[in-house]
Amino acid sequence: MTVKKIMSHTVVTVKMDDDLSQVRELFEEQKFHHLLVTDNGRLVGIISDRDILKTVSPYVGTPAETTHDTATLNKRAHQIMSRNPVTVGPDSELFDAVELFNHKGVSCLPVVDDQFQPIGIVTWRDILKTIEVISRKKQQTRH
Repeated sequence: MTVKKIMSHTVVTVKMDDDLSQVRELFEEQKFHHLLVTDNGRLVGIISDRDILKTVSPYVGTPAETTHDTATLNKRAHQIMSRNPVTVGPDSELFDAVELFNHKGVSCLPVVDDQFQPIGIVTWRDILKTIEVISRKKQQTRH
């Protein structure tokens, strides 16, 4: 089975100079865990929801907010993104993706085309869902 059969085709990207207020807003609106950072359409990094939690002050939007807290929202995506992301192509085998998750310690694998443009994303949850579906199908054929 290939990655393109299980990847999410919905890819949300931000540009390197987008500020963290925009990035934070996207995470809050979309309810996902990873944003892909692009430069001229090419993948250059990843921002996780954990990156935002580590960077943006927890006091933003509260009565305890200070100017330093709000200043954290002015940082740019490229300042907090993980660079040189581990990626797969759409025709990569599922087993190869699992191996990357296990050996690279990543929580998502952007799926890129030959021009390194993001076309999808695979998370470890996608892998687990696929294993569950395969397992259920096997159980059904046994009965």
